Amino acid sequence: MQTRQRISVNGIVQGVGFRPHVYRLAHRYGLSGHVENTGSGVAIEVQGPERTIVEFVRSLEFDGPPLARITSLRMEQTACAEETGFRILASDAGAPADTLIAPDTATCPDCLRELLDPADRRYGYPFLNCTNCGPRFTILRHIPYDRRNTSMAAFPMCRACQAEYDDPLSRRFHAQPNACWECGPQLALPDAQGKTLAGDPVERTVELLRKGSIVAIKGLGGFHLAVDATNAAAVAELRRRKRRFEKPLAVMVPDMRRAEELCVIHPQDRRSLESVERPIVLMRARAERRLAEAIAPGSPELGVFLPYTPVQHLIFAHGGFAALVMTSANLSEEPICIDNDEATERLRGIADFFLVHNRDILLRCDDSIVRNVEGDSSMLRRSRGFVPVPIALQCEVGNVLAVGGELKNAVCVTKGRDAFLGQHVGDLENLAAYGFFQESIAHLEGILRWKPSVIAHDLHPGYLSTQWALQQRDVPTAGVQHHHAHIASCMAEHHLSAPVIGIVLDGTGYGTDGEVWGGEILVADFQVFRRAAHLAYVPMPGAAQAIAEPWRMAVAYLVGAGEDCFEAGRGFLNAVPRGSVDVVRRMAEQGIRSPLTSSCGRLFDAVAALLGLRTKAGFEAQAAMELEACCGDETDGSYSFSIGEGECLEIGTGPLFRRIVADLGDGVSRETISARFHGGLASMLADLAYRISMETGIREVCFSGGCFLNARLSRGLERLLRARGLEVYKQSQVPCGDGGLSLGQAVIASHARPWRG
Repeated sequence: MQTRQRISVNGIVQGVGFRPHVYRLAHRYGLSGHVENTGSGVAIEVQGPERTIVEFVRSLEFDGPPLARITSLRMEQTACAEETGFRILASDAGAPADTLIAPDTATCPDCLRELLDPADRRYGYPFLNCTNCGPRFTILRHIPYDRRNTSMAAFPMCRACQAEYDDPLSRRFHAQPNACWECGPQLALPDAQGKTLAGDPVERTVELLRKGSIVAIKGLGGFHLAVDATNAAAVAELRRRKRRFEKPLAVMVPDMRRAEELCVIHPQDRRSLESVERPIVLMRARAERRLAEAIAPGSPELGVFLPYTPVQHLIFAHGGFAALVMTSANLSEEPICIDNDEATERLRGIADFFLVHNRDILLRCDDSIVRNVEGDSSMLRRSRGFVPVPIALQCEVGNVLAVGGELKNAVCVTKGRDAFLGQHVGDLENLAAYGFFQESIAHLEGILRWKPSVIAHDLHPGYLSTQWALQQRDVPTAGVQHHHAHIASCMAEHHLSAPVIGIVLDGTGYGTDGEVWGGEILVADFQVFRRAAHLAYVPMPGAAQAIAEPWRMAVAYLVGAGEDCFEAGRGFLNAVPRGSVDVVRRMAEQGIRSPLTSSCGRLFDAVAALLGLRTKAGFEAQAAMELEACCGDETDGSYSFSIGEGECLEIGTGPLFRRIVADLGDGVSRETISARFHGGLASMLADLAYRISMETGIREVCFSGGCFLNARLSRGLERLLRARGLEVYKQSQVPCGDGGLSLGQAVIASHARPWRG
């Protein structure tokens, strides 16, 4: 008995070999019909025995291509047709754009074998790919994902590539970026004056790197600045030119063997390193790592990743490098370069040479960063390899554009039950970053053919993202409190909707009282929140200057702990001139240029400064990272805090600093003091969360905020809460820092109708 079914498939089903897979399945089962890409995904019509079609659909769902992900499959019966065979039809570009877009993925094993095989026609070709790997998101103008809608439209396929593209038995059947030496993109190697060097660009690049040159290398989502990681002089010169004096640099290694020589690698680290996303993975560095010391000065961790493009594999194959520094090609705090002319202009004075190609990158997409600790995976930066894979939401929401915050900005678009986080934009501190922020919004709207019904933004009036949102006069806006958004982001990831206890610890966030928040315990759902407890306010002498100079926060906390504590403690700030300490003391006492803050990040800064770890910060959270790094194994003697009663509990730090100063006076080590601080902070937060749980009946606790990147604090607090019978939820798909803020803004705004205009 013949029947015909129309099957609509949604998910990541374009650009991943899904239509060829359907074609081969249909031939295997002897079915007639056709398949096509649409704006909504993939549409299939199959005709044959009913039982056979059931088996076909089962194979479709459970035996798909490596990069495919089906989120929904709908079937409806239709009239049988007079036809034979099965065809792939031209795409339907007119349907609504509901399909998911594949991210850029690392070179697959099959393509890598071809790349390094002298007998293969693509031997050494820097842009080979197939339906299982290569560029997607960064070359796409709009869907459907067809060659004409990508930057590969400029490269008509040669006869051999076209034959592969048309062959349903080929790995390159309908692989949109398919190309070879004859018809595809090519490399060139100009110097800083624009003069192109003769010879093979890859081999010449290897020669230059061996000599200590800095080479800007164009990749999938932008340029990297590369130097030999074992060349101390080259690494130091890169830091000087890039103006990145202390922040750690990531290194790329050729294989897992080299990675294991540099770092202690756990099974989850290995999975991350070898995944198709190829993120940078932060891991504990081995003492004997044979790299330039300036790569990660003072850090026990090293950021390592494996090659993910053919060009990178070729450089290692020709050069035999143990490791290369591969850092974003930009000046500090500017967006990564993507265009050849842009790179030449913006990197003048930084790069000596430019390994470029003539395939346009349509959207910047920096490397992603993850950190795995005791089985938990934390996303520090969500970008290449993960964007634009959506976060699945618990229920359908409206069309919300959430524009994130000021630091580590990333935007979010919601559509149906999907939340699309844009790639990492960075800190909105200059016009270049602001322009990238606008590009990110426009590109997501363009490829999704989507317009917002509301724009969600942070409450801080000075954020460029907030100002942009309020300038969009034709769309309603919804202001969302910073820390409420943090908790909502964690809730959305874990499909929670009932009220939770939210512990939010970060560096800064605009509070509803106009002060700077950052050490908060909230009771919250997607509609409302209540501030149940917070760190007591303390002045920030010099405002933003107190973030760059953590010793100022140490002075403010010592002043708050009392005259005796201040006099006893000031001697431990011996790296700071006495007169400067006195000036900052007066600023704190008199409230001169000293906004109030409840920030946990500033508390970490103060303790680090008092221990002599860091009086000036070279990058965000440097003092806190060094305080965590020096943490010993102490389990007894945790420091205590005072709790001020009231409608909102106030956490006082006077007892903490009096004990720290006393321990310093008694010669207690930094390692022990750091351990007692971490233990005391976790114990106090656990006690308060449990108390609030007993009062409210809420058993679910969500962690969020950048301070939870501190594994010692996060794991310790989690253990204490679970021991009290509470459920703990932490973020892994999205960053717990401000890079995940826009997800929380979006879900809150979707529940906050009607919106304020």
